[in-house]
Amino acid sequence: MEIMMPACWLLPHIFAAFSVTYLLGYFVIFRNWSPKYRPDASSCFISLFHGSPAVFLAVAAILNQPVRGFASPNTNFQNLVLDFSIGYFTVDLLHYLILIPGDYLFIAHHLATLFVFVTCRYLVIHGAFSVLVLLVLAEVTSACQNVWTLAGLRKADLPIAARIHKNLSPPFYGLYTIMRGFIGPVFFCKMSAYYLSGKASNVIPIWVSAAWIVVVGGAILVSIIEERETVELDVATWGINKPKETWIDAAGKKKMYNTSLEECLEPQQIPILPDQETKKSVPISGDQDAHAVPQKIGQETIHVSIF
Repeated sequence: MEIMMPACWLLPHIFAAFSVTYLLGYFVIFRNWSPKYRPDASSCFISLFHGSPAVFLAVAAILNQPVRGFASPNTNFQNLVLDFSIGYFTVDLLHYLILIPGDYLFIAHHLATLFVFVTCRYLVIHGAFSVLVLLVLAEVTSACQNVWTLAGLRKADLPIAARIHKNLSPPFYGLYTIMRGFIGPVFFCKMSAYYLSGKASNVIPIWVSAAWIVVVGGAILVSIIEERETVELDVATWGINKPKETWIDAAGKKKMYNTSLEECLEPQQIPILPDQETKKSVPISGDQDAHAVPQKIGQETIHVSIF
């Protein structure tokens, strides 16, 4: 039995709620953060109020649909979930257009996503089942991803943020890969085969379903590419894939400097190898700061295969 939703149009109220949430994050919660990070942090903040709630709402809407199928008519509950996501993506799109206009990839992603949601909700009023399943697969990692992103923004100056970011990376990458690298593509192939067969053409015009296929397929491909790049960058950031420079300090001890973290590792005595005996330490006069810029005497690089 379908759960009846209010007949009034809720989209303006949802849009207003996400707008207020964004402003609360930007001007109150993250007011002491660097201006460089406040926009991204505020975007993550409203995403926390969309991702997980959208998953629960979408699952409930799907389970309460009397007849589930790629061409089934939308229920009131499903339309509410679509409005909920339309409101969020509209606010986040404005965030990028106003504060980060150069991020063309995310702007294009949000415009394409809004196209799918709006046409499903207001044009064809069918196919919410497929759209909401894709929404669940995309947003099930949202909470973990947003906490991981927020921690990553502050990992350079907060040790606890660095630990959270590092500890969340494996489960986040694993869950993200399963959802968007395996389950998502499998469902996408089934959806595409159904729409391209023309079975839904009487309720969903072929140009609409074809556009959905292009948008969803492109989003999956981009997400896989982005994940690979993010993994490589994250591994490099933790010093696995970056060169480590060495120098001799004022006391004649050899130290290591990790250029990826831009911070000194714990001082340690490292024996000079025979082929390094000709490399002399640079004398430091008494009036020089012992923490002056290190003198590089060698470089070592660790290469790691990601995939």
